[in-house]
Amino acid sequence: MRIVCFERLERAGDDASRLRSATGVDLEEPVGRGSHRLGALVDTGPDAGAVVDLNLALALDRALGDAPAPEAEADSLIPADPIAFLERGALSLEAARTALEFAKRSLDRYDAPDLRAAGIVSARRDVRLHAPIPRPGKLIGVARNYPAHARERGDPASPEEPVLFIKASSAVIGPNDDIVVPRAVTQPDYEGELGVVIGRRAESVPVEEALSRVAGYCVANDVSARDFQGQRGQRFLGKSCDTFAPLGPAIVTTDEVPDPRDLSLVTRLSGEVVQQARTKEMHFGVEEIIAFASRLMRLDPGDVILTGTPSGVGAARDPARWLRDGDVVEVEIERIGRLVNYVRRSA
Repeated sequence: MRIVCFERLERAGDDASRLRSATGVDLEEPVGRGSHRLGALVDTGPDAGAVVDLNLALALDRALGDAPAPEAEADSLIPADPIAFLERGALSLEAARTALEFAKRSLDRYDAPDLRAAGIVSARRDVRLHAPIPRPGKLIGVARNYPAHARERGDPASPEEPVLFIKASSAVIGPNDDIVVPRAVTQPDYEGELGVVIGRRAESVPVEEALSRVAGYCVANDVSARDFQGQRGQRFLGKSCDTFAPLGPAIVTTDEVPDPRDLSLVTRLSGEVVQQARTKEMHFGVEEIIAFASRLMRLDPGDVILTGTPSGVGAARDPARWLRDGDVVEVEIERIGRLVNYVRRSA
């Protein structure tokens, strides 16, 4: 399942009236409250790419089955906040799957309620995707985890343990958002990476159990101000500028990616391939990173780990290739998706 955080671009009329008219079911407000919603992408068929509002789909499914309080059950199991959803664990994930399957079955039936007219299924053009975790509790980066990248940055030896750093969660943006380079930054750089979303609390987890704490994976770009990170020794500041942590487009759950250790990763900068690798080239795998980090800090649902970038960053090119106003950065990871962002200089 591909879980997204979204908002509708237009909301014509009263939600409850529209639902009633399209489905014949009287669902009470505030089922549709809040601009940010939790959704899932339809993966096949004529509606492929459309977004299902999981809360509304579950409420309608329960209402059609004569459940006593369908809205309350939907709000409890599928809240709008992605972290709250992950904290509810397996029950919420199963409810989301139920809602998605109900929506897909309804789309295939001529006599089913009109989920499109009800606003339960929206075409991709009618929604804006946000980062799947808009504000992670912790955003953890792994430095020089691809040996070829370590060498291009002047470190020939691989570290004996993962080198971790914190990146401010306020830097997170979503798909198609702008990476806004502050005027003070002269060396903005890209880093395409595999993102890992924690789904279950992890404390001192052994390596062999670490993947069981993962909810899913997303595409990430660890944008970095090299002049602050390197020359001035301000790693946290240089990594944490506003908009310097694009995530998305979805959390792809672990049932779709049971093994993250051999996925293709490609970064394109304004159409040019600048990074190309496979995740099996990482020095420390996802399970090793989680196990190591969880020895020192608790990992909570909704925390995101950026697992490191392969070689080909702008700082290592001759001449250096910094992000420019008008650039388009695309990071694509096999089976997970493509993350596109646009670069502009702060006015």
